Amino acid sequence: MRLTGTSAYGVRLPIIGAGADLAEIVTEHVLKVIELQGDVLSENDIIAVTEGIVAKAEGNFAKLSDIGDDVRAKFGDVEIGLVYPITSRNRFLNILKGIALGAKKVHILLSYPQDEFGNPVMDIDKLDEVTDKIKGLVTAAEFAAVAGRYRLKYTDVDYVELYESVGENVRVYFSNDPRDILKITKNVLVAEVHSRNRTKARLLKAGAEKIFTLSDILCKSVNGSGFNPLYGVLGSNLSTENSLKLFPAKAQEFVETVRARFREKTGVAPEVMVYGDGAFKDPSCGIWELADPVVSPGYTERLGREPVEIKMKFIADNVFGDLSGDEQRAAITDLIKSKKENPDSFRVGTTPRMYADLVGSLCDLMGGSGDKGTPVILVRGYFDDYSVE
Repeated sequence: MRLTGTSAYGVRLPIIGAGADLAEIVTEHVLKVIELQGDVLSENDIIAVTEGIVAKAEGNFAKLSDIGDDVRAKFGDVEIGLVYPITSRNRFLNILKGIALGAKKVHILLSYPQDEFGNPVMDIDKLDEVTDKIKGLVTAAEFAAVAGRYRLKYTDVDYVELYESVGENVRVYFSNDPRDILKITKNVLVAEVHSRNRTKARLLKAGAEKIFTLSDILCKSVNGSGFNPLYGVLGSNLSTENSLKLFPAKAQEFVETVRARFREKTGVAPEVMVYGDGAFKDPSCGIWELADPVVSPGYTERLGREPVEIKMKFIADNVFGDLSGDEQRAAITDLIKSKKENPDSFRVGTTPRMYADLVGSLCDLMGGSGDKGTPVILVRGYFDDYSVE
């Protein structure tokens, strides 16, 4: 019986700049790690590369003025409503600055007690008081009169203050009904990440006249800028005071290139993916990690499938509970092997998540977003199960 299952290794790379042959760099460094392990590459291995360095190698950047020009081209010189942005300096402040450059006035609508990702905008203990006293759309000052001003515990930032400091043409409001923005303007930019299409549909039904989501902003190049055809500025991060690093536009092309490089050098084609935020919620601060539009914007075909697994603890206790020792182990092993012949019968009791989402979450936790310096994660044994010797 083998005593180990899945293992993952952070792989360090040199600092990556625009135009780097990242596929070659990743291939060389992963093969060095495997050689040092005294092993060989397997088609069951997974090579995961963080989206940040993929976008950097692409040179997928945009200026704030590019955002402003795109907003103006789409809306005209009008006042716009900006519905439910994330409260984040890294994720949204520069986007807001760009939007403000392209609009006559920006009316930001925030939800309470928290944003889409669990970042609070008020003291949760005051929610009942706020709910009793506030009905419908209110200004930031009216909201503060009931809920008080709030500074986020982890950053000591008052996001109402921060966002309104962007310019004289930016004002913040509160309401938990996105349609309330139509009381101010019929021109709306939906800033939600995962609920954007539903909110857009609701606003259109309620009378919005011109409406876009953040996935429509910089979905094409503006003034020679970077862009993302699927997600626009969603998934972007602060780069400099006047620019953004966008979500990689050619992630799928990249993973196929990396896989081909491994095949050329070794004759083996492992699984490859680009990963961003993991899909998990932090139990201490209550914040949901997945601020990117997807966990993985590019992955090889096998990673798009769902695992077919049995619940071993249930099987051991209820199906083979009368067995023990080697006899019980052999029975469970045979059952696991049989799932390949009739996979649908084994899906009950396991959460239906894609491999790309599961592995991407593992890699985000391994690589982190700080100074670990391991933007590539080598995952080994992930497709193994208890029956594999």
